[in-house]
Formats: sequence, C-alpha cells, structure tokens
Amino acid sequence: MSEERDIQSLLGDARAGKWQPIVLLVGSERFLAERAAKLLKKAVVGDGPSGFNDDLFHGAQVVASRVVGTAKTLPMMAKARYVLIRDAEDVPAAELDALAAYVAAPSPSTCLVMIAEKIDGRSKLSKAAKSAGAWIECEPLKGPLLERFVLGEAKRRGHTISPDAGQALLDALGNDLAAIDDAVERLSLYVGKGAPIDLAAVEASIVRIRVDSIWTVVDAVAARKSAVALEAVGSLLADREPPLRILAMVARQLRMVAKAKQALADGLRGPEMARFAGALPFKARDLEAAARKFDDDALRAAFRALAEADLALKGSKRPPEVVMEEVILALCSGRDLPLVSEWQFRV
Repeated sequence: MSEERDIQSLLGDARAGKWQPIVLLVGSERFLAERAAKLLKKAVVGDGPSGFNDDLFHGAQVVASRVVGTAKTLPMMAKARYVLIRDAEDVPAAELDALAAYVAAPSPSTCLVMIAEKIDGRSKLSKAAKSAGAWIECEPLKGPLLERFVLGEAKRRGHTISPDAGQALLDALGNDLAAIDDAVERLSLYVGKGAPIDLAAVEASIVRIRVDSIWTVVDAVAARKSAVALEAVGSLLADREPPLRILAMVARQLRMVAKAKQALADGLRGPEMARFAGALPFKARDLEAAARKFDDDALRAAFRALAEADLALKGSKRPPEVVMEEVILALCSGRDLPLVSEWQFRV
C-alpha cells in the first residue's frame, strides 16, 4: 500500500515542475483542486498553446476507453501529455471501474488528473488510486491550516503579513480560499513589491466587514446592549455590506466563542485556547472575555436565532434590514426568532 499524499505536498511538487502519472483530487474545497490541476498542467505541458498535449473530459460524458486511449497516446513533440477529468463523481460506475485498471498501470508519459467532490471509498478506482499514492484530499481548511494558507499566499508574492492583518482577513472572509487569494493579490498591489502587509492595509484596501464592528456586535450581544449592537449592524448595512455576510461573520465569531468556552472548561488558556477556537494567539484575551460572558443557554439560543434569520434572509419577503434588526434584538434578549414559516406572514 503506497503512502497517501496531502494537497500541500502535491502543490509544492507541481510548483517545482514535478508530477506523477495519476492524481485523484477528492473533496469539497474546489479552489485547492483547481489550483492543483492548473499547476500540474503547467508542470506537464508548460505554458504553450492548448490542444496539442492536453485533453479534457467531463463527468457523465466520460467513456473510459476513450480516456485510456487518449492517456496512452504518445505526446506530440513533447515529453508528456496531460489529461483532466472534471466532475469525476458523475462518471458512471462502470466507467470508473474500467478506469481503475488504467490507474493501476498508467502510462509514464501522461499525467491523468481527476477532480471529484466525492468518490465511494469502496470503489475499485478509490482503492487503485490509494494504492498508487494518487488519492489527494481537498477539504476546507480550518484553524492552523487556514492561517498557514494566508501566510503562504503572502509569502508567494514576496510579502510578510502581520498576525492581526491575517486574522482580519479570516474574520472578514472566513475560509473562502478564492476570496483570500484575491484579497492577498490586491493587498500585494496596494502595499507594493516586498512591503509588509499590516492591518491598516487590509482595512484600507479590502472592502469587507470591519473586524472591530463584528466584535462590537458580539460584545454588545453578550452584554445585552441592543442599542450598541443595532448601531454597529446599521453602520455595516450603511456601508453596503450584504446582510448574509454580516450574519455569517457574527455566526463565525460566536462559534469561536463557543469553542473557547469548551477550551476553557478543558483547562486551556491563552494562545492554546485561541488556537483551539480557531483564532490567532493575539486574540486570546478578547476571546476569553467573550467566552466568559456567554452561558450555554445563551449560545444555543443565539445559534437558533441566527439559523432562522439565515433562512428568512434567503426565503422570506421581509426587508433584509428588518430581519437583521429582529435577529439582533433576539440575540440581545436571549429569545428565539419565529420559525421561518411564520416570517412569510409577518408584515
């Protein structure tokens, strides 16, 4: 049984021009899968025009015999050929089984890449890919892995990024890797070649939710200060921040608070507690203070209210600003919001 590889080592090899005959990218983090596919293509065929030594197949239309025939075709005036199958989860089961035989004995002059959100781990293809060391997990990044992604994106562009600037990006964008990548690119242009990226740069050039505003909402909710929370949310809405994004960021901060409570109960303190909660170490003091303000019942009520507000914003006819006011008042009072079915009839 060959040792399974992780996505970061694959990306590192691809950037260095190294590739392997079979790569099966499996998981819901499409950004990582697409980045890997792009880097592998460059490693195999370079930056030349498409169509000579690269071929693309799509999910449900895949016929294994055609893919295998293409993969076994010698490259034209080049050392290697690149073949990509997108949406491999939609490939008919019989065709996947037929591909498994090729995966077990691939052409050394072809790199066959398959991208799938999920593949049955019991299938012949899965077993063959794992045996070949070709099964690569592409799942959403969390905690330290997400922090390292931000640092890595800055470093690749020749910059350092301060801890508070990195946390600001994560607070504003969550684990949306495509958005983080785009933001770091814009920050790179904003600060200039080789310059460090600090919090001021993030706040000046990334038109997103201000971190302090979200923490103001969370702190006000914990202290039952509805006027302060409403003012902070109103300011964000006035700055044309989407209500769903505001709601998502409040929910993210409260999840961090809930994890911090668990960490404190387990005896963790300071930076260790912050890391467990998914925050950078310098946020430990603020996070611990917030965690001590919320009891378990208040957090449960808050998450129920946020879930109902999310459904209302997506499915009811009530104005978004009214929904946001209702959810803030609910959070500050500790009461539940009406069920979404009831929102439809409220005026």
